[in-house]
Amino acid sequence: MSNVDTTQKPAFDVGKLDGVEKAAILLLSLSEEDAAQILKHLEPKQVQKVGMAMASIEDLNQAKISAVHRLFIEQIQNFSTIGFQSEDFIRRALTAALGEEKASNLIDQIILGGGAKGLDSLKWMDSKQVANIIRNEHPQIQTIVLSYLEPEQSAEILSQFPEKVRLDLTMRIANLEEVQPAALQELNEIMEKQFAGQAGAQAAKMGGLKAAADIMNYLDTNVEGQLMDSIREHDEEMAQQIQDLMFVFENLLEVDDRAIQAILREVQQDVLMKALKGADENLKEKILKNMSKRAAEMLADDLEAMGPVRVSEVETAQKEILSTARRLADAGEIMLGGGGGEDFL
Repeated sequence: MSNVDTTQKPAFDVGKLDGVEKAAILLLSLSEEDAAQILKHLEPKQVQKVGMAMASIEDLNQAKISAVHRLFIEQIQNFSTIGFQSEDFIRRALTAALGEEKASNLIDQIILGGGAKGLDSLKWMDSKQVANIIRNEHPQIQTIVLSYLEPEQSAEILSQFPEKVRLDLTMRIANLEEVQPAALQELNEIMEKQFAGQAGAQAAKMGGLKAAADIMNYLDTNVEGQLMDSIREHDEEMAQQIQDLMFVFENLLEVDDRAIQAILREVQQDVLMKALKGADENLKEKILKNMSKRAAEMLADDLEAMGPVRVSEVETAQKEILSTARRLADAGEIMLGGGGGEDFL
């Protein structure tokens, strides 16, 4: 008779897994619909990390699944089949969670992610690392790289450069309209020689005012303000065009009530209070009218009793709410309008 009590002790040591791997295994053991509902509530970067982990899992077995289940829930059902056609699963789950258009690019990144080369490798690197890789490249190459990557990552990379370089690159991005496929392929090969990587989907259309505005949206408020002032000094028309395409906290006034309510459901009360501390009165009224009467009264009382708040804290809170709004818009749950009446997404 065996001395091992398999009903009490998992055969797999779940401690060998990090948090992202555990989340990936748990999602793979769910239905696509349930996985999609969970993914909807994650930030884009979290979806990328978990999705890449899902795509890279090769030795998924019942012992590992059971160990993860024991960690997350007290009682679990026995899953007879989990399917493990992971690429198909990821495609369907992410499409259900994010919508076909948004999911398409992300799926390509995830499926390629573990062994991606060339430009696509940069998508999975730390922003400081990317900045160091392209720091000594020609500004035109830096411009193409920043236009190729997601705006949030590009903003983090741009923040690593001196103010003068940020100004030059942002204006180059705004002026960029397209890159010839041959030039993009050549750059991809150059990047591939510098570090191990795989050529990803190529898009000749990149850059432009909208790309610059998207990157500006993700910059720290102080950096964003300095950069906008510098652009205005060099090219007032370009600065105004970028400003018109940006979505800032005050633009929430232009968002419909249903979208405001969806945003409020995702925002913590203390974050909302700090954000509204420095908000326009009309925007405060719009927010309050989209809350229940009791919740609105409590928030109004709390705001009145609230002491002074650092400007940096107000700006951080507003950026957090804007990030939530963009995430919901990316998922197709709400629509945002940019300045000048153009669609933000």
